[in-house]
Amino acid sequence: MSAILTEAVPVIDPTASSPSRNIRKTTLPNGLLVLTESMPHVRSVSMGAWIGTGSRDESAPLNGISHFVEHMVFKGTTSRSAQQLAREVDTIGGNLDAFTGKEMVCFNIKVLDENVPPALDLLADLTLHPTFTPEDIAREQGVILEEIKMDEDNPDYLVHELFTQNFWKNDALGRPILGTTKTVPTFDQPTLFDFYRNRFTPANMVFSAAGNLHHDAFVAQVAAKFSDLAPTTQPLESGKPPASTPHITLKRKKSLEQVQLCLGVPAPPVNDPDRYGVYLLNTMLGGGMSSRLFQSIREDQGLAYSIYSEMNPFRDTGSLSVYAGTSVDKTEKLLKLTLLELKRLKEETVSEAELKRAQDQLKSNIVIGLESSGSRMANLARQQMYFGRFFAVDEITHEIEAVTPETVQRLARQLFRPEVMALTLLGNLGTMKIEREHLDC
Repeated sequence: MSAILTEAVPVIDPTASSPSRNIRKTTLPNGLLVLTESMPHVRSVSMGAWIGTGSRDESAPLNGISHFVEHMVFKGTTSRSAQQLAREVDTIGGNLDAFTGKEMVCFNIKVLDENVPPALDLLADLTLHPTFTPEDIAREQGVILEEIKMDEDNPDYLVHELFTQNFWKNDALGRPILGTTKTVPTFDQPTLFDFYRNRFTPANMVFSAAGNLHHDAFVAQVAAKFSDLAPTTQPLESGKPPASTPHITLKRKKSLEQVQLCLGVPAPPVNDPDRYGVYLLNTMLGGGMSSRLFQSIREDQGLAYSIYSEMNPFRDTGSLSVYAGTSVDKTEKLLKLTLLELKRLKEETVSEAELKRAQDQLKSNIVIGLESSGSRMANLARQQMYFGRFFAVDEITHEIEAVTPETVQRLARQLFRPEVMALTLLGNLGTMKIEREHLDC
């Protein structure tokens, strides 16, 4: 096997105003990439094992298996029971967690710097040595089926799920992360191990850490735990970008007091050159209390308690959507006013003052979001997985400040086209009908 390769990662111009981030990365002989950021001013260390595939990389019969495996690794390893894992985490005062997304799975732990060795041992053990016993599988199938029911009883979650399933119709990106009541009961031990061995490979993993640590010493500890992981040469291949479906879906559910609304359009992928312009457009549209939708729909008209817009960027595509909850008799007015705001963004150039407010808000969110070791650990992994490089705050700030009112208007015209819009309504809709011409903007 090749030797360990280590490099310091320049992330900032020496003339920039903010201090340099001490980021380094090392490739182990088996191909596992280890990233660290030293933060000597904190007493914590956060570390995470990131798997570079998620629910959108599953076949239809295996929908939900990434999330199922994420749950199952906590049920016991070849050397620890689930109870032992929990007790050892509590003994060192650690915060052990995991999540599954459309494009990644992460197992992470945060501890005091003095507890890094036992924390790393725990994280490596549950990541590398799960048992997937049939008894645990059966129990966890029941747990996840209850989780599916719980989410389906949540109208906010359900309207987003219905929107997504119809927006990315017949594509894995539209399938639920949790799986379904049909797929989850089919998972067995051989299926789990087969999936696990194909996904938990060095070429498909990133191990990141941030906090009060020293790179070389930490890499040596990671190498000692992960050196037995068999080397792989290539990450898993991704499919073609899915085409979006401009659907209109009305789901009638009489038991709901409110109508849940989700209106969306296709948007650029996570690494698109126009991403900062789209983020600013989203911020001005529905990203905060001063946003156009919040001020118009909630403050001026009193039509909704909750209304916002959000970006969902992925590696090869994305969506920008508006969510709101309102009463059935106010739904059509709320939709009309929302479309009016989209039209205004297309026809009128935003003011310098409004753009500056959005830029300051976005910059603030980015800086504040990097204040903890956990957020820096996640930031390292996500930037490596999506960009293969690291962006300094000053570089990002420069890109945000370079966006002009004309850029925002151009993006609004590209995005907010009636023919690509999708709408989902969920609630006690009665005889309500929405046609394509109602989405004109």
